[in-house]
Amino acid sequence: MITTEQPVVLLVDDTPTNLSLLSNILKEKYRIKVANSGTKALELAFASPPDLILLDVMMPEMDGYEVCRQLKDNPDTRDIPVLFLTAKSQLEDEELGLSLGAMDYIHKPISPPIIKARVHNHISLKMQTDLLKRLSYIDGLTGVSNRRHFDKTIDIELRRSQRHQQPVSVLMIDIDFFKVFNDNYGHVMGDDCLKLVAGAMHGVVIRSMDLLARYGGEEFVVLLPETRIDGAVKVAEALREVVAELHFPHAYSSAADHVTISIGVGSNEHEMGMPVANLLRLADQALYDAKKSGRNRVQLMEKT
Repeated sequence: MITTEQPVVLLVDDTPTNLSLLSNILKEKYRIKVANSGTKALELAFASPPDLILLDVMMPEMDGYEVCRQLKDNPDTRDIPVLFLTAKSQLEDEELGLSLGAMDYIHKPISPPIIKARVHNHISLKMQTDLLKRLSYIDGLTGVSNRRHFDKTIDIELRRSQRHQQPVSVLMIDIDFFKVFNDNYGHVMGDDCLKLVAGAMHGVVIRSMDLLARYGGEEFVVLLPETRIDGAVKVAEALREVVAELHFPHAYSSAADHVTISIGVGSNEHEMGMPVANLLRLADQALYDAKKSGRNRVQLMEKT
């Protein structure tokens, strides 16, 4: 999906006049956020990662090098282009910044044309990189996220869950008797079924933080950050109902005369430090129990 939102640039400088000057130079094309200290810059970047950071090197308490180091150590912010602003001209200073992961140096005094050109070039490169990354995370058949995207995201969310003591729930979803469907209706109809089911479920998983992904074959998974068990069960029931309401014919299913899904619900609500493998095992066991109990149902599995 093409976005029309302006890119966000975070300006970091302990001198108010510099922040004002930079903001005036860039505000026509970009959404501007400002921070007058390294601590504030990290707080803003971690809360909502910008598209680019213009970072002053010399600041009290925490200098730009340390800010850059912490940004690059965090998986949520390590890919943000950092452009250092500096009055220093020694090569060793530039070498240090570049070795920490900075993309470029802009030397003071500030030149508006240079600032505009450098920011434009790095923003354009990031937009292209982000687009390629998004495309690499999409399942080619169904248009929802793929297993690769899910594996990366669940790792990030479980670490965030432990940091902030917020639960994460996972829904493991299987299309009931899909092999029989394919055997009798053919793979073209099977692909149509997968696309239809994915589209219906995508309409239910609407929070920006949630993730619906094709896990493999006829199996899907939903990641629900900051979601307790009762909320996850409600989402699961909504998913089951929206697929059933498609009334996509499946005469060879013993669960219904139309396509249905079974869902296993797992949560780390009672163990925030639960490893990824354990949480997935809970959801997978719940899915197994749902299928064993007759399918077309939601089954809960939680660690107590």
